[in-house]
Amino acid sequence: MDEREREIHIRLLKRCVELSIAARESGNTPFGALLAGPGGEILLEQGNIEITQSNCTGHAETTLMEAASAKYSKKELWACTLYTSAEPCAMCAGSIYWGNVGRVVYGISEKRLAELTGEDEQNPTLDLPCREVFARGNKPITVVGPFPEVEEEAVAAHEGYWQ
Repeated sequence: MDEREREIHIRLLKRCVELSIAARESGNTPFGALLAGPGGEILLEQGNIEITQSNCTGHAETTLMEAASAKYSKKELWACTLYTSAEPCAMCAGSIYWGNVGRVVYGISEKRLAELTGEDEQNPTLDLPCREVFARGNKPITVVGPFPEVEEEAVAAHEGYWQ
């Protein structure tokens, strides 16, 4: 990855962290995601909604993919990138796969997230990296992450939240 591409990734991941903070401030768990077009332009943004909307599938990535699938064709989505503050869980990876997004970029890993959430029942983390979920499919979804440059900010969004 060249320096320009890395800078775009970091800028958009920082926006995901902002979305995760907004989700937390609205009463949800602190996760955020966005869909970017081929040139890095933001097409859609989403924070988690599972608590305020009593929706167990209300993760940022899955909710974003529902909106993206309604708005864009599978061909258009294949050229897009889904950015997310934390590595997508298995459910979210499935929605990304079925939605046909061609690339995922995340800030912190599922393992790092599990260190933050501990035994909190709100986030019974599956130890199943998104790369493994995508590897079981029949299309080559690119995964980029984690990004040490955004870890401190991403972790800060979770501090004091989990029991």
